[in-house]
Amino acid sequence: MMASIVPGRTPSGRPLPLLMTPLRRCGSHALRLRLNINADFYSPYPLHIVDFMPLVPLYGDLNDDRRYFRLVVDVVGLQAAGVVKWPDMAFDPGEIFDAIKGQHRSVHRIVWELLLRAGERHGATVVMDKSLDSVHYAEEQLAIFPDMLFLNVVRDPRAQVASMNRAIIHDFDTTLNAISWVKAHEAGRALAQRHPDRVLTIRFEDFIADQERVLRRVCGFINIEFLPAMLDVAASSEARQLAKMSDLWQSNCFAPIPAIQDKFKTQLSMDDIETIESLAMELMQHYGYELMTAASKPEPGADTLAACAQASAQGRVQAWAGLAESNHRDYVLRRFRADYLTRVRQSLDHA
Repeated sequence: MMASIVPGRTPSGRPLPLLMTPLRRCGSHALRLRLNINADFYSPYPLHIVDFMPLVPLYGDLNDDRRYFRLVVDVVGLQAAGVVKWPDMAFDPGEIFDAIKGQHRSVHRIVWELLLRAGERHGATVVMDKSLDSVHYAEEQLAIFPDMLFLNVVRDPRAQVASMNRAIIHDFDTTLNAISWVKAHEAGRALAQRHPDRVLTIRFEDFIADQERVLRRVCGFINIEFLPAMLDVAASSEARQLAKMSDLWQSNCFAPIPAIQDKFKTQLSMDDIETIESLAMELMQHYGYELMTAASKPEPGADTLAACAQASAQGRVQAWAGLAESNHRDYVLRRFRADYLTRVRQSLDHA
């Protein structure tokens, strides 16, 4: 559904906050990189604060200045530990704390302060957070920023799960990733139903078929100008840099190829495809994806899920080892971020 166009800046004069939802490996970088070609738009590599959320309860009462300041320090540290650095940005935790201590206290408020400052530094009127999994915290963020908009990107679950199965940021199991897909897209659809004027839903397949039409819709939604240069992502230095950094991003400096829509047919077995369709059938029909199977598999039970989790854990160990061999730079950067989160947890456990 096409939402109403709103001014590019909020009443406070700060950039408009935009959150992309609901799940990684949906083609989100392809959209982010093209929109970033417009100087009015700014979206750095995301913090993916969802990885930090299990730690937040360990900080205790955030009304305590000491606890909230520590959270600010650790979120700033997470940004610094990111796989891709934000160009020309360094944050002083004390300055961030002093600026927001009198406002609603939340890890999301801290994250957005960093994003908004980065956007202001680059002269943007719209700042997007590509931390798609934050859809599960959308209402909390909307309560903090009533002007926030959401770009909900849907991708065929069979293609997305096939991609997730090969990504170190997800599980290494079709069933578990299909469940994650369903939960994320249930949250995204519910958000759109509650706030139809705040959410624009697009399908990645429609973007592949007609980049210009979809990009014009997105630009209209956030009130920035569509630029023909957005169609030439190969000219983006950021896209070229990302393509060199990680195997997950190699295709981002090229135009999307329509054939990738069916790539999952060679990556997944028919049993896997039926698993996905059985779990995601209702949402697939809602978003216009045709089924290939009877989609008659029962819901996985506790024993099945436990076996999936065990297989995924083994796959993760193998994936880390494989990444260390195939792309040591990517391995070290991702390992550093993972180790940072571990150190923060250990520090909080012993506080």
